[in-house]
Amino acid sequence: MKSFIKKIVPKSFLSQYHRTLALLANYFYGKPSEKLIVIGVTGTNGKSTTAMMIGKILEEAGYKVGITSTAIFKIADKEWLNDKKMTMLGRFALQKMLRQMVKAGCSYAIIETSSEGIKQFRHIGIHYDICVFTNLAPEHIESHGSFENYKKAKLELFAKLETDTHKTLHNREIKKVIVVNTDDEHAKDFLNFKVDERMAYGLNENQLLGDMPYLRGDNINYNHDRIEFTVQGNNFNLKLLGKFNIYNSLASMSVAMSQGVDIETCQKALEKVKSMPGRMEFVLPPSSSPLVKGGENSDFKVLVDYAPEPDSMTKLFENLKSHSVVSAGSKIIHVLGSCGGGRDTSRRPFLGQISAKNADILVITNEDPYDDDPRLIIDQVASGALSSGKVLGENLFKIEDRREAIKFAFNLAKKGDLVLLTGKGCEQAICVANGKKIPWDEREVVRELLKSN
Repeated sequence: MKSFIKKIVPKSFLSQYHRTLALLANYFYGKPSEKLIVIGVTGTNGKSTTAMMIGKILEEAGYKVGITSTAIFKIADKEWLNDKKMTMLGRFALQKMLRQMVKAGCSYAIIETSSEGIKQFRHIGIHYDICVFTNLAPEHIESHGSFENYKKAKLELFAKLETDTHKTLHNREIKKVIVVNTDDEHAKDFLNFKVDERMAYGLNENQLLGDMPYLRGDNINYNHDRIEFTVQGNNFNLKLLGKFNIYNSLASMSVAMSQGVDIETCQKALEKVKSMPGRMEFVLPPSSSPLVKGGENSDFKVLVDYAPEPDSMTKLFENLKSHSVVSAGSKIIHVLGSCGGGRDTSRRPFLGQISAKNADILVITNEDPYDDDPRLIIDQVASGALSSGKVLGENLFKIEDRREAIKFAFNLAKKGDLVLLTGKGCEQAICVANGKKIPWDEREVVRELLKSN
């Protein structure tokens, strides 16, 4: 029905409708963002983790925070997984949550702000104070029409920050701040706004900086179970994996330091973080060992990661190599799929190609087909793997049922192997035809299968 309405109703009318709904929701709930310092996090990758890290640091500094992200929702001491299959909630739901944050005594609201949300004006009626840009890579191209339109949607959030009035809380004018990853090639566009403070972060020397405050990560070391780096002479030892988590850490520290939080507090908070739900998360059996029993009673590892598009999947494999997660002679068995429901169809064969070049065995399965034919999606992902040299029935398998696909991968796994599951992360449902949602938590499915194995 929604798709039919979109076809017959003029776009200009739909835009005005969405904008009006956003404004109504804001007034209906008493303009709650006026009573909070609002942090918007946008970009292609790293948004959820950055939002969570900002929250951890601000809590360590003594503040109550609220978070809305792809991975979790949080209102002060209450935290739960995002069960809505939406990065950015609808206008009334989002304003309602902001009001609940105010009632719970939160000082900060951290909102993962997506391009789709901006396109549908869900950001209208939210008074942002800080905007964070993580990075930009092609995504949602079919929805936006082009990469430039996709970038433009992201930039609209920063333009809104520039034009919104300053708010005053507790007799203090809240400054407007932009935090940007200057290692990204599009950084200059996101810095080109007049605000009170612009802050940069990254790992490289950068010509964009001038006298801008710059938080740089140095002396990077990747261990098998952690990342180590220094910032301003302080040694960070995080129980997380991946170069991208260094970037996420720097982004979160930049935000915190703009609010007067010292680097020691940042360090203390980040070193307490053990994992992020569904982001390079090892799923463990009841024992404390990361190894689990699989085919032929052998030991292997299971890793769950969101990585829904080519850029994030490429970086995932790069980080697996950096941390030597798989030893020589062992295999990576990759369970993957791709999303339907209007998401970019062009990326499907590329996901297959990337996996085929980096994993030893591919098991292609369902992800979130929505109303699309799941077999067609699987075939399109498989086409990329076949073009990269994988052989159907030998090192490439197609299994439509995701649970059966994971079980099949476990039965293939031998000692030292890694079973890698991507596309779902900690999402709480698989979306199929006619708006139906099948309850699903990849981590819990893994634990159930390991128990019965």
